[in-house]
Amino acid sequence: MEQTLAPTRLDRAVGAVVGSAVGDALGAPFEFGERGVFRAHFGDGPGEMCGGGGWDPGEATDDTHMAVLVGESLLKHGRVDGADVFARFRTWAAGDPKDIGLQTEQVLTSGDPWGTAAALHFQMTGRAAGNGSLMRASTSAVFFARAGRAATMAAARELAALTHGDRAVWEGTAVLHELIRVALGGMDPLAAVSDALAQVHPGHRARWATVLAPDWHPQQATEFNGAVWPCLGSALWALRTTPSFEASLAAAIDLGGDTDTVAAVTGALAGAVYGIGAVPERWTQALRVPLPGFGDRVLRSADLTELARALAAAGPSPQP
Repeated sequence: MEQTLAPTRLDRAVGAVVGSAVGDALGAPFEFGERGVFRAHFGDGPGEMCGGGGWDPGEATDDTHMAVLVGESLLKHGRVDGADVFARFRTWAAGDPKDIGLQTEQVLTSGDPWGTAAALHFQMTGRAAGNGSLMRASTSAVFFARAGRAATMAAARELAALTHGDRAVWEGTAVLHELIRVALGGMDPLAAVSDALAQVHPGHRARWATVLAPDWHPQQATEFNGAVWPCLGSALWALRTTPSFEASLAAAIDLGGDTDTVAAVTGALAGAVYGIGAVPERWTQALRVPLPGFGDRVLRSADLTELARALAAAGPSPQP
C-alpha cells in the first residue's frame, strides 16, 4: 500500500466513517448483481455515484443509518448503552427505511426486551450469522480505538449482540473493530490479523482464520457474502489486493452479491488506512444519509466528518 503523504490519526478516523458511508452508497445500486457488475457499468473509467435499484445517487442505506445511530448514542452516553442503542434502532425500523436486513428487522420488531431479543431470535431460528453488525462498525471502532485492543473488541461484541445472537458475528465484529483500531494508529491492519485472531473465542477462531488468511479469495466462500464470514473476508481481500481507496471499493463491489455492505466494510477499513484525503470528492459531495424515524434529518459528508471528529475526541482513554 503506497501513500505519498501519511494521513493524521484524525484524517484516518474521518476516512473510516465517511469511507464506510461512501462504500455503502456506491455499492447500493449494484446489490445482488453478478461478479464484475461495477466494471460492466463503468468500464475502465472511474466509478460514479450513479443511483439505481431504488436508491438516488449518493444515497446511503441501512448500513450507514445504523452506524450514525450507534455513534450518536456513544457520544451521548460515553459508553455502550445497549438499551439506548436498541431504542434508536427500533425508532429507525418503525420509520419504514427503504432497506433493513430480515434478521435485524425480526429482532427489532419482535417486542422482546432489548437485552434478550437477539438471543431469543437465535434460539428460535438457529440462524443469526448475517453481516448486519459489520456494516455499522465504523463509528464504534473510531470511538473505542484509543481504549486499546481489549476494550475495543469487548465493545464490538456488546454492540453486535444487540441484534445478532450468533457468537460468530460477535467475534467477526470484534476483529473488524481491532483492525480499524490498528489502522487508525498508522499501522498495517493486514499485519495485525494474527494478533486479532488470537483474541477470538476458541470455538470460532479456526473458521475466522480461514477467511482472513492471506491466500483466501472470495471465490472460496461457502456462503453468500451477506453472511458475516465472507463479508469481512472479502473486505480484507479487497484491501490486500488493491493499491488505493478507490480501487478497493471497485474490487469489493465487483464481487457482486451484497455489494453495499461489503463495500461499506471495505470503505471503513480502507478509509482508516488511507485517510479522508484518499476518498474522491466526487463521491463525498454526492453523499446523503436520510434517517428514517427521525423526522426530516438528512446528513451529508460534512455532518459525518463532524461525527467522526467528535467520536475520535470523546472516546475512552487507554485502560490500565
